[in-house]
Amino acid sequence: MTYMINGLSPDHFAPLFAMDDAELAAINARRVAATADRGFPCRISLEDAKAGEELILLHHTSHDVETPYRSAYAIYVRPGVAAARYRDELPPVFEGRRLALRAFDGDAMLRTARLAGPGEADDAIRDLFADPAISYIDAHNAAYGCFAARIERDEP
Repeated sequence: MTYMINGLSPDHFAPLFAMDDAELAAINARRVAATADRGFPCRISLEDAKAGEELILLHHTSHDVETPYRSAYAIYVRPGVAAARYRDELPPVFEGRRLALRAFDGDAMLRTARLAGPGEADDAIRDLFADPAISYIDAHNAAYGCFAARIERDEP
């Protein structure tokens, strides 16, 4: 069993970077600059922005389903980056972070969840996918609650 972790499509967010601050505020988004090399995780590249880099902070529906488990929260995205793609490896944005892994079935219903400390995510993902009823896992940063990435089965 293998898994895939993909960053969000940059095409969806590209129009935000052409907006001025008033236009962003009208949709409850903000232009920010990273103040450190860690703590500003881009959901497109799945890497932390470096100090001084521009990002957009916005409200994002990460689990857009018609079940009680629909979920949305704030995320950061950076301009000019490609969508990350990781197969059977964890993206840099997972490193050193405690993750909440929420495992869903094919009907978008939560089946189980797991907390994974630094260095534990790969084993936890594989353990969750050992259950054939699990279709995908949404990873969230446990402390702040924000969506980190979707993890999908990638079976040959």
